[in-house]
Amino acid sequence: MAATHYDAIIVGSGQSGTPLAMAYAAAGKKIALVEKNAIGGTCVNVGCTPTKTLVASGRVAHLARRAADYGVNTGSSLSVDMAKVRQRGRDIVRSFRGGSESRLERAGVHVVRGTATFVGQKKLEVKEVKDGSSGSSKTIEGDVIFLNTGERPARPGLPGLDNVPAERVLDSTSILQLGEVPAHLLVAGGGYVGIEFAQLFRRLGAEVTVVQHGTQILPREDTDVAAALTKILEKEGITVLLSADITKVVVDKKDTKNTVAAKIAVAGPEHTEVTHKTVQASHILLAAGRKPNTEDLGLDIAGVKTGPRGHIVVDEQLATTAKDVYALGDVHGGPAFTHMSYDDYRILTTNLLPGSDKDDPKKEGKMTTATSKSRTLVPYVVYTDPQLGHAGVHERDVTAAALGASDYSHVKTISMPMSYVARALETDETEGLMKATVNTETGAILGFTCLGIEGGEVMAIVQTAIMGGLHWRDLADAVWAHPSLAESLNNLFGQLK
Repeated sequence: MAATHYDAIIVGSGQSGTPLAMAYAAAGKKIALVEKNAIGGTCVNVGCTPTKTLVASGRVAHLARRAADYGVNTGSSLSVDMAKVRQRGRDIVRSFRGGSESRLERAGVHVVRGTATFVGQKKLEVKEVKDGSSGSSKTIEGDVIFLNTGERPARPGLPGLDNVPAERVLDSTSILQLGEVPAHLLVAGGGYVGIEFAQLFRRLGAEVTVVQHGTQILPREDTDVAAALTKILEKEGITVLLSADITKVVVDKKDTKNTVAAKIAVAGPEHTEVTHKTVQASHILLAAGRKPNTEDLGLDIAGVKTGPRGHIVVDEQLATTAKDVYALGDVHGGPAFTHMSYDDYRILTTNLLPGSDKDDPKKEGKMTTATSKSRTLVPYVVYTDPQLGHAGVHERDVTAAALGASDYSHVKTISMPMSYVARALETDETEGLMKATVNTETGAILGFTCLGIEGGEVMAIVQTAIMGGLHWRDLADAVWAHPSLAESLNNLFGQLK
């Protein structure tokens, strides 16, 4: 059977693939979007959207327990209906996904359901998948191919893990399907995913233990920020074990509750002594990393190279090593944030589609070429409570090489506890700190972190200032509304005067 030809084929309907498909369709192109699962990718279906609905429920439970702190009496008992919490998330996911499906249909995008594998340089075989098994197949080919297949949770080779009942071993996807709160959740991994779920389920009523291999949670963050968040988690009753590893998990077959006994080795401060602990857990959350969905694409047939961890190798314009084949989103190993994936869509439409900004001679400040290296200011938010928002340089990364300078003696970092913020005191949300790294000679704001109430929104203010080239003094002298979180920037940057 002859292959159906398209102007462009996109494999994967994530946060860059879906808008790219609609942009190509709007440009009058014949476009196919191949998706084996639900439209919307990780973010909408098993990532940002459902997890943040759960986080919201956890915060309500936390505030209800704290009601007396505000002089509000709610009674002595608190219960959590996990099935209802889960259903609320599912309803919002269904709404978001349905909106994407409707927009694709209206745009005229041909959605092809199934798994795609290269059978030629720009030719794909798509096998229909129903109920976990393969069905019929079809062959499609395109003038240009975009790979947006994303990543999935990695499963570590933990001794004894294969003997644990499947329903007791969770990852960031399967944990969203729980209809009850775990009695004791053991979180293997202290990164962003593990910490968000740890706090969430503690607030919903679970006992929680976090096992982190490194010397701090959130290894990307500055030490003082990670330490402050660790104290917040411990204050809420979460056990955090650092420099620790799960060496083995065992299930007692006589235990009708299928309790998992996790053997944990914890290194001392100087790693000279190792103590051994056993944690009895009802569930284990594997949160120690993700891996790219590339092994079944047949990339070698198309001439697409991958890196050591399986991510697709791309250049600054997101082109792979194969002509007219591009990769976008988490699959190429860039910063694994939804907003960065969406920015990949911007790069590709700017460079490849007629009528884009680069083709408009009247547009001021037009980009002749958009590149992934042009976005050096990468913001992100960790949705713990309080939130952790960051943009720009971390203090620990301040070196002459990192700043592209021969000298960094004029770089200074300032910090301030959230307990100095009037609005935080008024709302009794004083946990955390904010800090900024600046060049005192040029006035440039190099980086900013806020671990505090609405930390992501406060970060966005400073991110905007950095984008606009404002001097740190502009924030120190600005007239902010009172009482607001923004006015805390007066006090933070005022330290530099």
